[in-house]
Amino acid sequence: LSASCSGCGPGYRSPLDAMKGPREEIVYLPCIYRNTNTLKPDYLATVDVDPKSSTYCQVIHRLPMPNLCDELHHSGWNACSSCFGDASRKRNRLILPSLISSRIYVVDVETNPRAPQIHKIVEPVDLFWKCGLANPHTTHCLGNGQVMISCLGDPSGNGKGGFVLLDGQTFDVVGNWEHPGEAAPFGYDFWYQPQHNVMISTEWGAPKALANGFDPADVAGGHYGSCLHVWNWDTHRKLQTIDLGKDGGIPLEVRFLHDPSATEGYVGCALSGSVFRFYKTLEGDWAAESVISIPSKKVEGWTLPEMPGESVCLTTQLTAHLSDWVPVCTLAGLITDILISLDDRFLYFSNWLHGDIRQYDITDRRKPRLVGQLFLGGSIVSDGPVKVLQDREKQPDPRIIQGRRVPGGPQMLQLSLDGLRLYVTTSLYSGWDKQFYPDMIKEGSVMMQIDVDSVNGGLSLNENFLVDFGKEPDGPVLAHEVRYPGGDCTSDIWL
Repeated sequence: LSASCSGCGPGYRSPLDAMKGPREEIVYLPCIYRNTNTLKPDYLATVDVDPKSSTYCQVIHRLPMPNLCDELHHSGWNACSSCFGDASRKRNRLILPSLISSRIYVVDVETNPRAPQIHKIVEPVDLFWKCGLANPHTTHCLGNGQVMISCLGDPSGNGKGGFVLLDGQTFDVVGNWEHPGEAAPFGYDFWYQPQHNVMISTEWGAPKALANGFDPADVAGGHYGSCLHVWNWDTHRKLQTIDLGKDGGIPLEVRFLHDPSATEGYVGCALSGSVFRFYKTLEGDWAAESVISIPSKKVEGWTLPEMPGESVCLTTQLTAHLSDWVPVCTLAGLITDILISLDDRFLYFSNWLHGDIRQYDITDRRKPRLVGQLFLGGSIVSDGPVKVLQDREKQPDPRIIQGRRVPGGPQMLQLSLDGLRLYVTTSLYSGWDKQFYPDMIKEGSVMMQIDVDSVNGGLSLNENFLVDFGKEPDGPVLAHEVRYPGGDCTSDIWL
């Protein structure tokens, strides 16, 4: 799935052309063993998603990494639609950063797409010595042939939002994209829009704070971010920092509209349960406004003192029996993934802790309209220990597919090119999985498929689709982000 016309480069001429691309037949997912009961290397799984295939919904290949405890995370490509005009380029290498070990694996997906093999390994010392960076996260290919990867920190585990450049042919580390001394305090995701000479990056937290779990004291201590950073794409200079404030805690996934002429996009803020719209002002700088807010839920029966919430702390409430104190906390939705359909009509995001996926019509960019919602697990299921207090939404029943109870909550999302199928996995990051969904550590994660009404809006679960990563040969594993060999709406950028 390389080109939509003869003689052109990888991907598609435009987002709307991409929507006419072929249906996905296989997908790639990183599978993580760190923090589980299995001491084995992470691996890249190839899953058959072709309903006409005899191996539908099965893992058909596993590519183990040669090291332990890498924590494979968000993958990307050596070339995508940003290279469409270059007939010499091919989308034939998948770039797999390791969030904890700081290795970068380059995987050959061309020789045998159904059975990828390791092409090259970039060792952590190359990132440490050449760039002063560590904990690589998001990968995007660039139109000039290079590959760019955002990083969370420095080699000592402190926050440092810089960017590593790889040569697109040799995959050697070239150096930093940003200028010396201009790295952001924290790093996470990024998206660039060359027509407007801009890139915007987001913040998670300091690696040494988040490595083994979430502690609300680290938020108060300044170890988590709340800012967007605006960069000049041509000069690599940081132009502006937009502090989203208390309503913008931990801004994670950032998405410009796919239309390359657009001057706006959205970012999901995990801790505050909000979505901000960012945009270019008439004066030429950039601003942001909150356009969606998911109220935290007051709950009792939550057993983890580290539960993130509206006030990032636990409070207590006096019951009718004055001698009894009932622990009460505010349970944030924890927006962890967000994406936009290729026609820029719908916005989707996951509330990992509340357990629902939401679909918004964003035809009116400033006033998103909720048109679809579906609960798939989460922390507030009706048969669990947590009781929701004073909430208009009924506590959802646990979700069971083909006899398998969905563990954890909906997390990573990937939309089909035509916008009709939404793939969902339940693992966020092994250190937080272990803390908030310990059963998923023992049982493994799952991959589900949601049928999407792309005309009127609406979400419904495909009961015939389930990939159960609790049944893997070496034991239950945590499957993360979904990638299509031909590109998708979270990996391709148009110029």
